[in-house]
This record gives sequence, C-alpha cells and structure tokens, in this order.
Amino acid sequence: MPGVERVPLVLASRSAGKLRELGPLLQQHGWRALTLDELGVAVGEDEDGLEAFDTFEANALAKARYFAERTGHVVLADDSGLAVDALDGRPGVHSKRWSGSLLEGPALDEANNRYLQDALLEAAQRGRAERTARYVCAAACVWPGFSCVELGTTAGMLLDAPRGAGGFGYDPYFWSSELEMTFAEATRDAKAVVSHRGRAFRALFAEMEKLSMNLLSPVDPGPWSG
Repeated sequence: MPGVERVPLVLASRSAGKLRELGPLLQQHGWRALTLDELGVAVGEDEDGLEAFDTFEANALAKARYFAERTGHVVLADDSGLAVDALDGRPGVHSKRWSGSLLEGPALDEANNRYLQDALLEAAQRGRAERTARYVCAAACVWPGFSCVELGTTAGMLLDAPRGAGGFGYDPYFWSSELEMTFAEATRDAKAVVSHRGRAFRALFAEMEKLSMNLLSPVDPGPWSG
C-alpha cells in the first residue's frame, strides 16, 4: 500500500545479547525495531515476576502484554532457555537465573555456566552421563485485540569447557549439531540460521505477514486484550 508504513515493533528485552541478535533479524524481514531504552521505559519493580509460568509460550506472552500496556506499541517478546536431557529438561524456563545469582550480563552467564557444569557432573555420578541438550525459544507478538506466539528449537550437546568468544548465556558450552561448532564460535548470521531464537522469530514473522494489514500505521492504541 503506497505511502503507508508498518508500525515499529518494540523489543521487550533488556538483554544486550538478545537485542544484538534480534535487531538485524527484524531488519531482514522489513520491520523497524525500537528498544525499551529508546522509548525511555524505566525498569519496573514487577518485571522480574513476569516470567512466572511453566511454559516458554506463556512467559513470552506475559512479557509482551505487560510492555504493550506500558508503551502502547506493538510489542515483540521472547522467553528462551536450555533443556538438558540428563537433567530431565532443566533448567528450562528457569534458565536465566538458574544459579540463583542476582548479577547481570557476563557475570550472570558465568555463574549459570558454573552451575550447569556442576549439575552435569552430579548427573553423571548418578548414571546420566549424556550431554545432549536443546535450546528452546517462544517468540510472541501482541497488538490490540490479538496475540501470536511461535516456538523454535535447536539441538546440540554440552561441552565441558567453553569455546568461542561470541554469543551469550550458555552459548560457549552449546555445541550445535548443525553448525558443528559452539554458538559462541559461530558468526551472528550463521547462528541465526539454525538457532532457536532465529527459528521462532522467523515463524512469528511468517504468521504476522498473513495479518500485516493489522500492523500498518497508525495502530488503534487500545485496549490491549492480547
């Protein structure tokens, strides 16, 4: 439709690693991204309690709805984590703060990875020596009167020592079966092709394309029923 632009999409994440991955992915699919910092959205005291559900899909939708209410924009959010076979799927939805650390950024990643290695050693002592794992991501979009969520996964195994300086989270230990390297060794573009987050958001964008007329500017500001 000539002269009509898509609305910008707000990325509901305060993770620098996620923003580095998602910004270019949105651009590739013709969307303009806004961050919470760009909108001046202060950290709310209730943000840490948003991901209180037992599925990635429910957590992603809860986060998207929360920031849609706060910003009045169309919002993208995700919830992602690591599911380890020897640990019966843990840490799963608790991946971000599995170690219990209240730190942020690389310090939090380091604490979680130490905790992961200790848990794998304990599992091996109980006879569960396999190191297969999956990354899982649920990507959600919320706009007035509608919501959509899609799931993406990627398989691999966990190394006992880190490899690579890229990525974030558990990436230095996650050896991708498809890339035959860790996610921390892969380029951002190579990782995006096979990653749980790339797959989830590509599926989400495909669904949004079917409904693109609802995402042309301007958007009716409310109510946000999701």
